[in-house]
Amino acid sequence: MAPTHPEHWISTFLSASAAELDTAQNTQLAYGRDLKDFAAWLAHRGASFITADRAAIEAYLVSCEANGLSKATRARRLSSIRQLYRFAHEESWRSDNPALRISGPGASKSLPKTLTIDEVTRLLDAANTKGRTELERLRNRALMELLYATGMRVSELVGLPVAAVRGDPTMILVRGKGGKERMVPLSTPARATLQDWLKSRDRAEEAARKLGNPASKFLFPGPGTAGHLTRQHFLLILKDIAVLAGISPAKVTPHTLRHSFATHLLAGGADLRVIQTLLGHADLATTEIYTHVLDEHLKTLVLEHHPLARK
Repeated sequence: MAPTHPEHWISTFLSASAAELDTAQNTQLAYGRDLKDFAAWLAHRGASFITADRAAIEAYLVSCEANGLSKATRARRLSSIRQLYRFAHEESWRSDNPALRISGPGASKSLPKTLTIDEVTRLLDAANTKGRTELERLRNRALMELLYATGMRVSELVGLPVAAVRGDPTMILVRGKGGKERMVPLSTPARATLQDWLKSRDRAEEAARKLGNPASKFLFPGPGTAGHLTRQHFLLILKDIAVLAGISPAKVTPHTLRHSFATHLLAGGADLRVIQTLLGHADLATTEIYTHVLDEHLKTLVLEHHPLARK
């Protein structure tokens, strides 16, 4: 029997998604936000998940566009609704699937933003000066080196367990989206910076233990409930480092460094499937966008530096 309250629809769907598909936490949160918005829109019109038909879903998407939501956001909301109704149909909550044949707006195909190698170098140098103490400066340098050297997602970086880097490894195990694991290599500079940070981190942890504080299992400990440095805190650090490096903070994000890692590898001759593995992409098509970034870069080089190029 179908739940009577929209909250029960959403919570049951999300629990099943987490258990059966091992959906990442951030994805779960996005699904929840999208479906609550749709439920509120339906309730305002005297409808619900159990009564909504195809026309109602299409009208909701039209209202999303009228409210100025981007194509990417509207496409994601439709995806959330589709998955909810697929689940409801499988559970016999609905005899039909009203979202089955609705075509979405499609996400805008924009090329990922990247930094030049010179800009990345300036960021790494600036990280050495960001921090009130030597401990903070070492941590910030290690964060930047690891992010650029491995192409990790920021959630993977801040949640990295300290056990993963013990013993000066040349490769580390990273747990990515949906709990999928992959191995990523560490460059020599990243390993050296990491060892410097580990020594200082361990000394600080030992001092904290003597005061009765429990030891952290994370490489980058934090005071919050998660136990590690948060993504939001790291983003603030990164913006400050960008200012110190003389680069617009709007241009620098954790994902920009991840894109730069992939683009610079591809420009250096790395195989696309190797980059796919390093980034943890499930589909090669996701990685192929970096070939277009490189094409744009090469075109710019020709237009700016070829002696016969028009000004």
